[in-house]
Amino acid sequence: MRRGVTGNWLTISTVGDESVQAFVPHPLPPEPPLEITGSIRQVLEDALVALGRLDSVSMLLPDTALFLYGYVRKEAVLSSQIEGTQSSLSDLLLFEMDEAPGVPVNDVVEVSCYAAALEHGLRRLAEGFPMSNRLLREIHRVLLAKGRGVDKDPGEFRRSQNWIGGTRPGNATYVPPPPERVADCMHELERFLHDEPERSGVLIKAALSHAQFETVHPFLDGNGRLGRLLITLLLCNEGFLKEPMLYLSLYFKTHREVYYDLLQRVRTEGDWEAWLRFFAEGVVETAESAVSAARSLVDLFEKDRQLIQAKGSTGSALQIHHALQGRPITSISRAAKETGLSVPTVGSALQVLCELGIARELTGKRRNRLYGYDRYLQILSEGTET
Repeated sequence: MRRGVTGNWLTISTVGDESVQAFVPHPLPPEPPLEITGSIRQVLEDALVALGRLDSVSMLLPDTALFLYGYVRKEAVLSSQIEGTQSSLSDLLLFEMDEAPGVPVNDVVEVSCYAAALEHGLRRLAEGFPMSNRLLREIHRVLLAKGRGVDKDPGEFRRSQNWIGGTRPGNATYVPPPPERVADCMHELERFLHDEPERSGVLIKAALSHAQFETVHPFLDGNGRLGRLLITLLLCNEGFLKEPMLYLSLYFKTHREVYYDLLQRVRTEGDWEAWLRFFAEGVVETAESAVSAARSLVDLFEKDRQLIQAKGSTGSALQIHHALQGRPITSISRAAKETGLSVPTVGSALQVLCELGIARELTGKRRNRLYGYDRYLQILSEGTET
């Protein structure tokens, strides 16, 4: 349904007395109500089934925490790439080991902060903290704690006008609400998150909340990344995912032009249904991809474990193999610290894994060598190539 414009256009003056039209969205849920019929109902049902399958596949993993360490960092890389960083998954893992990445450090710092922000939000929700503007501001503070965002008021709603596209508000693609309207808009979004004035299905809530957050654009920087985080946090908070295993960044990155066009059509035409269909299709595609990746990793880990045992190696090689499942790039000293094995024992175990083609030495150096779990990195890195 095309409802027409879903907010009010306000004429505001910017620097240089240039008059522009800023958009202030109406509160959620949409009026008139969403028309969930036919194909939209079917794709929403498909998305819920895909989410259930994804939630159950986490039980196949021998150690979910090990998988999530890399998977969260994959999402951090993808979401930051949408904002223009060139960091890869390997760059981030190297940075976390205090090794020099292959891209500017600022890029990797930004990605590292994203991973920290996601983990902070999940931890707060697990502690019983509610989905709220306070939590969003906390996460934003972590997101912009270092690097290029430190001068963009981390943790604070903006007090100046921002815009999307163009070099100034006057030639922008879209101008969000003026700063004095941001608090009210976010208050209304918080009410919707708390099922006021009425409860919405979890996928509808996630889809509408993400679109509304991006429309308000409440911070000076980091809105895209935080808006994508909001989706995963909602699904976990509502109990539809036990683990944070669904991320739509790759889907949004792949369909970037459609994504931005549909968000704008929500504002100017009220076509929430088209946006909801796109969002639900993304959930199906992304969940199925995550299930496939998880199963591939389970198969890989088991195959490699059998290879190690067939060689008649000691338990130390199996211990290092297990450690690499959590951190697929490591050094001898780090692996020794993580496993409690001696440095010579770790060195010998890694040599065995290299001979079997499971691990690979990455530096070509005689000292300070780094080792990567090659096939694991390949599976985890799919879609993150810059």
